[in-house]
Amino acid sequence: MLHYLDAALAAPRPSRRAFLKLSAGAVGGLLLGGALPRAAQAMGDDAFVQPFVHITPDNVVTVLVKHQDMGQGAATGLATLVAEELDASPDQIAVEFAPSNPQVYANSLFGVQGTGGSTAMRNSFTQYREAGASARAMLVAAAAQAWGVAPEAVTVADGTLSSGANSASFGDMASAAAAQPVPEAVTLKPADQWRLIGKDMARVEIPAKTRGSVGLFGMDAKPEGALIAVTARPPRFGATVASVDAEAARAMPGVQAVLTIPQGVVVVADNTWRAMQARDALEIEWDMSGAETRGTEEITAEFEALLDQPGLPAVARGDAAGKLAGAAQVVEASYHFPYLAHAPMEPLNMTVLFDGERATLWGGSQIQTIDHNVAAGVLGIPFENVAINTMWGGGSFGRRATADGHLVAEAATIAAAWLGETGRPAPIKLVYTREDDIKGGYYRPLTLHKVRAGVDAEGNIAGWEHRVVGQGIMIGTPFEGFLVNDGVDHSSVEGAADTTYSLPDMAMDVHHPSAGVPVLWWRAVGHTHTAYVMETMMDALAEAAGRDPVEFRLAHLGDDPRLAGVLRLAAEKGGWDSPAPEGIHRGVAVHKSFESYVAEVAEVRIREDGTVKVEKVTCAVDCGVAINPDNIVAQIEGGLAYGLSGILREEITMTDGAVDQSNYPDYAALRIADMPRVEVHIVPSTEGPSGVGEPGTPPIGPAVANAVARATGQRITVLPFSKHGLA
Repeated sequence: MLHYLDAALAAPRPSRRAFLKLSAGAVGGLLLGGALPRAAQAMGDDAFVQPFVHITPDNVVTVLVKHQDMGQGAATGLATLVAEELDASPDQIAVEFAPSNPQVYANSLFGVQGTGGSTAMRNSFTQYREAGASARAMLVAAAAQAWGVAPEAVTVADGTLSSGANSASFGDMASAAAAQPVPEAVTLKPADQWRLIGKDMARVEIPAKTRGSVGLFGMDAKPEGALIAVTARPPRFGATVASVDAEAARAMPGVQAVLTIPQGVVVVADNTWRAMQARDALEIEWDMSGAETRGTEEITAEFEALLDQPGLPAVARGDAAGKLAGAAQVVEASYHFPYLAHAPMEPLNMTVLFDGERATLWGGSQIQTIDHNVAAGVLGIPFENVAINTMWGGGSFGRRATADGHLVAEAATIAAAWLGETGRPAPIKLVYTREDDIKGGYYRPLTLHKVRAGVDAEGNIAGWEHRVVGQGIMIGTPFEGFLVNDGVDHSSVEGAADTTYSLPDMAMDVHHPSAGVPVLWWRAVGHTHTAYVMETMMDALAEAAGRDPVEFRLAHLGDDPRLAGVLRLAAEKGGWDSPAPEGIHRGVAVHKSFESYVAEVAEVRIREDGTVKVEKVTCAVDCGVAINPDNIVAQIEGGLAYGLSGILREEITMTDGAVDQSNYPDYAALRIADMPRVEVHIVPSTEGPSGVGEPGTPPIGPAVANAVARATGQRITVLPFSKHGLA
């Protein structure tokens, strides 16, 4: 089915002017097949409609958000950019998710419509500002024409157009503005004139989330006549259905159908509870002949054996072996990172209505182009006959962005099977329970590292050898062609192979063994483990050299002033050079991830029972232009909570190929009492290219581990920490 993605990747994208002309003043001309977002469907001729901006006579400015918002604040950031250049009042701004249309709404850094890699603000920063500026220019031109004055005589402030005694709202001028020609070029505001960018604009979705508004998340989608589907999936990855006895399930109240599909056995019922109860009543025999039967211990042992064998070269710079042979001291460490689940607050779900010719989807689609093409491929219908209604996502951490579109594939398969059996189109909502989500795979890969690094007589790094063993996330996906080079999956080594530490003598290689466990990016992909390895090794080398950990890092960051800058700031604000309070131990870490630079100083206390209490974390962030600073603080705080959950909670384990530990009750949340005090310091910036408003994952794991090492002398190389806090 994924061959459909190739056409989307190759689809030509219009020029900026042609792009705006697609819909300026013409409600029906915006999207493939004439499909329009919900807000535009109710608009008449009095509305101003562009691909990113709609203005209605009631003076509401609706910003069409091409990225999914899963709690990271993308919708607010994009709305801020439009409101800034439009000179709109934040109070009149509304947001709506754009339709799936890669020709209009592509992520310029991906080539398809999708969200990930901290790119939402980076690829949209100029695009959305230009959309706001174009709309403003057309409103001004309309007002000048109506009042018989020069455009230069019209001023705009807080959603109001004025010239002398004349005044009008955006809504008053919406129809006339739609008839104006699209500007050939627009002039964007210089940074010193920004009113909203760099300020704390209120999150656009908070009122709806606070009220618990119906229809916000994919789980809320309830098209008329909607039914619920749950799937009994194999207990081991790769197993298939051999036989099923569904007689008892079909006889239960509310059950509409029992369907066998490639993914398992599906119960369709009139509500979730009845569907789940009927699923429990199924008697299924599974064919295990193609299943993954190894458990965690067996897979780990096979991976560990590869740590002593040369792999595919990822970095070959200088003479690492020679420098290590002459080093004054050599530090060696092997690291173990387990399979980790994403566990977003909202479990996976997708609703599909298919009538045999057209399909409509509702759900938290993170890469709309993949989901769109997969749905079309599974259902055997043209791309333009599929419409996706992107909903808010209740968390993701990468789980809603799959290269194979497996959630949509399963939901579409169920919709087609339902239609084939009943002959009656109906919206079918596929729902994963929390247990389904945790046991369903697509984990961060189990990954092993082995590092040998040395310091010379002057205390500087002398040689670095590094080996990584782990499944390649991109291998076998449509992204393999440009993210896997000479067999090396970049997502496995990013953050280490491209380190900006001065390591002139570095050798790094990688093994990508096969395993039947589905894997996926997990928040910051490879950085979630490479940052830990790099920063704990840097700390160990500083200790071996007898140098201060901050000073040692700075000495090796001469070519990266931004990373050095956040390190200095975090050390200053975290009181690194002052004595720590009694019983408190400090650790430091710094890392660049997805064009954002983050440093942290962690303060930890070792409890009497040996567990770790993180008391305080001081963060310094340089992510370029801070569109909404408060949102950056929230992201850092959320990253800390999720990162601490990842290092202090239990991992996913398997026995004989079956997941035997589901830690969904407490996986993605720490107790409030366990949360540290957090200080976030944002480096002022008005320049890119950078994260422009989306910081990468904060390096909380290595900062805490380095603090523990200073407290106990014990370097932690097996993650997560045991249930007692220390490995």
